[in-house]
Amino acid sequence: MNKVAIIGIGHVGSTVAYTLVSRRICSELVLFDQKPKLAEAERNDLEAGQVDHTGFVKITANDESQLATCDLVIFSAGDISILEHSADRFDELTYTKTAVAQWAPKLKAANFKGILLNITNPCDVITQYLQALTGFPKERVLGTGTTLDTARMQVAVGHYLNVAPNSVHGYVLGEHGKSQFVAWSGVHVGGQPLATQLSPEQLAQFEVDARQGAWEILSGKGYTSYGIANQAAHCAAAILQNTRQVLPVSNFDDTVQCYVGHPAMVGAAGVLQDYPSQLTTAEQQKWQTSIDTIKHMYAAI
Repeated sequence: MNKVAIIGIGHVGSTVAYTLVSRRICSELVLFDQKPKLAEAERNDLEAGQVDHTGFVKITANDESQLATCDLVIFSAGDISILEHSADRFDELTYTKTAVAQWAPKLKAANFKGILLNITNPCDVITQYLQALTGFPKERVLGTGTTLDTARMQVAVGHYLNVAPNSVHGYVLGEHGKSQFVAWSGVHVGGQPLATQLSPEQLAQFEVDARQGAWEILSGKGYTSYGIANQAAHCAAAILQNTRQVLPVSNFDDTVQCYVGHPAMVGAAGVLQDYPSQLTTAEQQKWQTSIDTIKHMYAAI
């Protein structure tokens, strides 16, 4: 029996909820939103959407007493309208930091003992702020990090090579934002390093595709939902099912002293092991630039 709470039931939170329910990743789901009627409406809709599926997920809404017994809390509070006039996730911080300040004390007061997974942007900064305000052990607080950016890179390369995206192995590292980068030295398909098969110009275009994917979706439909919901559900499954999968989540790097997207083993206790990436000199410079960017944003809180 696994109980999950989702805080923030907008486009992302509601899609995450549907994904968790449709894949039966949890047995109980608790929904919270600043608009209680919205959370209740989503509860009703999700319950009706389960009919004729195998099994049934128990869903409740707006009951903060449930937090104490949750195995996982997914934080997805945000306001996507902020990005209608901006292409920088940093601009969301003014709003999202207030959501953290509202909910962190509630999680502490509830004596929540589970894992806290953050989606809210700027992802690395908000993940670190959640950890700081809750005081939870760092391994119990993580963010979706560059899991979605990595997926977009895999799609771009997969399309070009006409292979399944899952056959593309490697990571986008750093900030979930403009300073992210693909560690091409570690990307391979069929055991063959991609950097030796394609030109620097081709690799650079894949990197642009991965970085700009969100903004193309945002300009077309006004928000993103399916991609990030898939990655959040993937992280949730790793935690709730203790799969010990290595994912490029936003987790605390002791060496640089901040949360940043890079590979870590994820399981029932959260981050089980950190995997520092072996980078070229050029990639190390990009890594440092991304670290500096995250720290600069965090200093603005």
